[in-house]
Amino acid sequence: MADLLRDGGVGMTSQRARERLAVRLREQGIEDERVLDRIRSVPRHLFVDEALASRAYEDTALPIGHGQTISQPYVVARMTALALRGRRDLGRVFEVGTGSGYQTAVLAPLARAVDSVERIRALHDRARRLLATFRLTHLRLLYADGLEMPVGAEGYDTVVVTAAVASVPTALREVLAPGGRLVAPVGGDDRQRLVVVEQDAQGRWVERRQEDVFFVRSLRGLEP
Repeated sequence: MADLLRDGGVGMTSQRARERLAVRLREQGIEDERVLDRIRSVPRHLFVDEALASRAYEDTALPIGHGQTISQPYVVARMTALALRGRRDLGRVFEVGTGSGYQTAVLAPLARAVDSVERIRALHDRARRLLATFRLTHLRLLYADGLEMPVGAEGYDTVVVTAAVASVPTALREVLAPGGRLVAPVGGDDRQRLVVVEQDAQGRWVERRQEDVFFVRSLRGLEP
């Protein structure tokens, strides 16, 4: 894998800023060192507008245009840790909502393959250009509606949804391989919770609700 630190940044965008962020996230309960290492490694300032680069390592969501945000680092780390819990790696991943590409960059080295889908063309194109510099050969970016599953989309070990859904879509459950896991923010505009979905030994869907979060709402259809 190419070195993600080719742009090490200075001052508020330096490696030291990423180290401080990782320390804060550990204090907030992120214990998986694999996840913390990704937070230390991925230069978040490259995924936000240059005018916001000095705020890149604050633990807050930031706007990326088109009514979308780059999620706060704690939420990115928490969703990744929930997806990884008790597992060697993330296996084959389906990410709904590439957005800035930051969550994608955190996930990719922890997975065997990643398909990431974005419905907003400008965000898809921007993320493609940026992530191409990391030379992640097992990453595929798709301009598509992630809630409209293409024929043959199945067998994913992990599904990560990066925009709020009112309930977990049946289509996303169905693309999971046996033993797979889905992590998504579920709820309305005023209240959402992270939810982890898996099948038990009897084939029944089990949802485990986690902490409250706030995400932009998932929308359907392509935006050119």
